[in-house]
Amino acid sequence: MLITLNATQRIWAVPAILGQAEALCALHGKLAEKLTPGDCLVYLGNYMGYGDKVVETMDELLRFRGELSGVQVAHLRGAQEEMWVKLLEIQWAMRPIETFQWMMSHGVEATLRAYGGDTNEASSKFRAGVVVTTRWTTEVRENFQDHPGHYEFLHGLASAAPTSDGTLLFVSAGIDPAKSLEDQNDAFWWNAAGFEAMAAPFEAFSFVIRGYDAAHNGMQINPHSVNIDAGNSVDGPLQATCFDPNGTILEHLTI
Repeated sequence: MLITLNATQRIWAVPAILGQAEALCALHGKLAEKLTPGDCLVYLGNYMGYGDKVVETMDELLRFRGELSGVQVAHLRGAQEEMWVKLLEIQWAMRPIETFQWMMSHGVEATLRAYGGDTNEASSKFRAGVVVTTRWTTEVRENFQDHPGHYEFLHGLASAAPTSDGTLLFVSAGIDPAKSLEDQNDAFWWNAAGFEAMAAPFEAFSFVIRGYDAAHNGMQINPHSVNIDAGNSVDGPLQATCFDPNGTILEHLTI
């Protein structure tokens, strides 16, 4: 699902948050002073994972969205949210134990703990078969649904956000330059190499802008792409970058 940004003024973009609730609250405080009616605010995924305040991060995203007026707010799905969805249906995975272990090593353990899941018992549940595994995922899902708005937020996330004039394309982490926008599927989360290898504009877009760099190389501005993940690790810093509709960077807010 794509969401079109009606960008006639400024677009504020927030990269990966990764459970940093305190930094997000501070960033929202600064954004509240900057945002004006007609602006767009787009979050580029990876709200969950790694950090120890996943639930609080989700609550803060919902709170801030509810307080804004006259600003278009869009939330993209990141790899952390994609993995969380897959974890909640892991009973259908070909190799659930190996899949689970891979997810845990890539940040999902923090999300599972935040929603009351026991990481130590999971593998034994998987070994017991589909029925027992389904009971486990059902319990985790119910814990998740007990937090107002979190389930609806997760299932309302967009895969990417083009601007209405086709100049800018905001993605979470990657893109496949050989495929059309409509055929990207999971490239938005996993094809970082495709993003980094862009040697020409993607379709008619002047810039593709992403919000997560797993290599933590910091912010990078290239002829056809911009990486706004300024973090040199999974715990920060957190930044919002302001673009004009043509892709010119106007301002940075850093926490």
